[in-house]
Amino acid sequence: MSNGPLIYRQRLLTRITHWVWAISLFFLLLTGLQIFNAFPSLHIGNESGFDYDNAVFAVGAREVDGALQGVTRILGTEFETTGVLGVSNGEVRAFPAALTIPSSQSLATGRVIHFFFAWVLVITLGVWLFASVLNGHLRQLLPTLSDLRGLPRDLANHARLRFHHGPHYGVLQKIAYASVLFGALPLMILTGLSMSPGINAAAPWLLDLFQGRQTARTIHFLTMVALVGFFVVHMAMILLAGPMNEMRSIVTGWYRTDGGKHD
Repeated sequence: MSNGPLIYRQRLLTRITHWVWAISLFFLLLTGLQIFNAFPSLHIGNESGFDYDNAVFAVGAREVDGALQGVTRILGTEFETTGVLGVSNGEVRAFPAALTIPSSQSLATGRVIHFFFAWVLVITLGVWLFASVLNGHLRQLLPTLSDLRGLPRDLANHARLRFHHGPHYGVLQKIAYASVLFGALPLMILTGLSMSPGINAAAPWLLDLFQGRQTARTIHFLTMVALVGFFVVHMAMILLAGPMNEMRSIVTGWYRTDGGKHD
């Protein structure tokens, strides 16, 4: 447990946007799975459809001895996933009801909610970026050469579960947050826009950039998987580093540091 002084580490705007993003990504994930259920396969290139068999990832079902069996295919290799993917409660369904919004199969409702929170995410990301440039918060998230020289030491400390509570982010934190804010989220937004016919008409270069709508859809899905992985690691780090201190920081802005002098 850290035992040093409390410092004001998280600005109000940072805290607000953090929770807006968390809520938005929650609804985007579950409505995205609802949308995926309408056509439960991913492809690379410009061609796809029910008459094609070129999926790199697909979830479906088949009848075996009078019973439905869930099947997931990844790069041509099939796995039985009954009860998890493909079949849920005796129903053909790629992702089960517990993982989709709404829980019933409704593509239209899923799309409306998905697009609403997508625009919430875009707007708050733009507001945060503009404000962070003005108040200097952006510089605190970008790793410097000095930070990168300390990367091996930071990796070793994390491997030993030795966490330092300082006034600034560590280099691994900076790399992780910068990758999400300036890599994963913009990629999600651009691939999402490239799947819109209206955007395709206004900005056809997006389809060229991602080599087709189906490729963009696949990248969109894989980026979502990466963000889920980031969330799992993020929560694990909060629990290991001291959940009360970390939660106080993102709720009130105040963070208790280790005793002693910090750079």
